[in-house]
Amino acid sequence: MKILYVTTIGSTMNFFKQFIAELVEAGHTVDVACNENATKVPDFYRELGCRVHSISTSRSPLNRGNLAAVKALRKLVAENCYDIVHCHTPVAAMCARLACRGARKRGTKVFYTAHGFHFYRGAPLKNWLLFYPIEKICSRWTDVLITINREDYALAQRKMKAKKVVYVPGVGVDLTKFGNAMVDKAAKRRELGVPEDATLLLSVGELNANKNHETIIRALAKLENNENVYYAIAGRGGLQDYLQNLAASLGLGDRVKLLGFRTDVAELYATADAFVFPSFREGLPVSVMEAMATGLPCAVSRIRGAVDLIDENCGTLFAPHSVDECRNAIAALLRGGENAQKFGERSVEKAQSFALEPVVEQMTTLYRNEAGLS
Repeated sequence: MKILYVTTIGSTMNFFKQFIAELVEAGHTVDVACNENATKVPDFYRELGCRVHSISTSRSPLNRGNLAAVKALRKLVAENCYDIVHCHTPVAAMCARLACRGARKRGTKVFYTAHGFHFYRGAPLKNWLLFYPIEKICSRWTDVLITINREDYALAQRKMKAKKVVYVPGVGVDLTKFGNAMVDKAAKRRELGVPEDATLLLSVGELNANKNHETIIRALAKLENNENVYYAIAGRGGLQDYLQNLAASLGLGDRVKLLGFRTDVAELYATADAFVFPSFREGLPVSVMEAMATGLPCAVSRIRGAVDLIDENCGTLFAPHSVDECRNAIAALLRGGENAQKFGERSVEKAQSFALEPVVEQMTTLYRNEAGLS
């Protein structure tokens, strides 16, 4: 069977390595089409033998490059006669489904994984005006629409016109990697510039407006007895200087650590005392699942997707726009004692529901049932 994965940018392919490796090992051909100008497809795929095709998709649905992407995808699908075209990310999915209208009549099955609709309860009106019509129209040319959180699943069942709507709990988290990381905590803290006896809060995510790290920094500044509380962020992005200057202006100084891109996130989770996640919008946040698998108590924004993961038994929730709620949620973790330990234990238990192996098995079953994968 021949399968094409379509994404807007190359780095999205980081989420599908095990599933695609199993497909290739079983004798199937898997190609990738995306725009690599911003981020590259991981070398893993080329080493696996996957062909990577360049298309001019953009994160903006109004970019003219998307028209060229539709033409390129239409030609690529026609030439290679793919059995499955599986698209991810809103704009790439729009281009792929427009391109595959004719191919579907010839037997190609189109799968679309929505990693969090841009329209949701509380979303800006402009998101509903722009993305909702696009998704609804394109859903007519979708054989299987995969949603990864309960809110999107309910909405898709009511509003979308795909032949089949299913719920798959995210892309899966490797419990062995994040549950059993071996690390010398003292040495790792020395590396990070964090005292061994300090309380270390951790976030993992890009330094952008949506990830909302600013709220955590402002909350820490208002936290009582915060002199021995440190905050580390693993990720890079355009707000690095702004966040560093903000921390300095609030008197937090070197207690806010911007770590940049990291390849040792499993060790960072194992070194931290708690995980904080203040995003405004997510589908089903992978970093929260990783923290849960590690056994960290979590303070998480009360948003779609995140509430599928964290409840009162394994962490605290707060409104992402509220610095005071965020401060209170963090304070509850810090004074948790046995409660915080129970949060961590319950997090590990709940993370089992989002493990990588069951997700891969569910995806394989979908391919088999809906597209005849052997």
